[in-house]
Amino acid sequence: MMPPIESRTELINVRGLRYNVRHWGDANAPKLFLLHGWMDCSATFQFVVDALKKSWHVIAPDWRGYGASEWLSRPYWFPDYYADLNDLLNEYSPNQPARLVGHSMGANIASIYAGICPERVAQVVMLDFLGLKPPKAIDAPTQIGKWLKAIQAEPKLSSYLNCDALARRLRVANPRLTESRATYLSQVVSRIRPDGKIEMACDPWHKIPSPAVYVVEDAMASWRKIVAPVLMLIADQGFVLHRFGNDSKEYHRRLGSFKNNKVITIANSGHNVQHDQPENVALALENFLIRD
Repeated sequence: MMPPIESRTELINVRGLRYNVRHWGDANAPKLFLLHGWMDCSATFQFVVDALKKSWHVIAPDWRGYGASEWLSRPYWFPDYYADLNDLLNEYSPNQPARLVGHSMGANIASIYAGICPERVAQVVMLDFLGLKPPKAIDAPTQIGKWLKAIQAEPKLSSYLNCDALARRLRVANPRLTESRATYLSQVVSRIRPDGKIEMACDPWHKIPSPAVYVVEDAMASWRKIVAPVLMLIADQGFVLHRFGNDSKEYHRRLGSFKNNKVITIANSGHNVQHDQPENVALALENFLIRD
């Protein structure tokens, strides 16, 4: 087995926050932005990067409140991610539309941004995301009440004795993970607590529900404005098909929001396609992406 491709990181200022940005590959190669999902971090794209056959300058930030980027220790507001992405593109691709690859929450951010600023995006790849499931009957006052109740008690993360214990927990949650990949992930997604135990390197305030009711039509309005080609990699056992696999009408209604999209199903994969089938993800990416 080939050793993993080494990454390098740098800290930059993004809208007044310390942002950790990870790089792989030749800085002069075509740029490819990888955007991680909820309760994750940039390093978990390692397996996909290792599987890429062509030369790329891969750029992957830890979103605010994740990994080594600055944590707020208070509620987060989702629109900040669009502005953060805009600043990141101004930093690393100021004069050229960007190739954006997002997993889950990262795909949400990338796809909304691509509709808001279509001139800034060349191509979009969405890994197992097609919007959230419509909430049960809930109105704005009820949702805000849930949020108010949640912020009264400071949220906490689960702790683990060591990385081996976390690796075992990761494999229970996702049996498709090999032992070596689970071991790697347990090291890059965690941090050491003052008591010597470890916890996920994610601000627990991300666990607080949003005070706003999710309305998929708002997302679809942005999706309709995307000019760039869109590739959707949908896990055969992931969130998209779990949410909409039995609702063909809703599934195709959402897909119909994209003017130019291609759908590929990733077999034998759960939601974390970048962990379960990185070779197939890398192949699909390089067959889709247009190089400079």
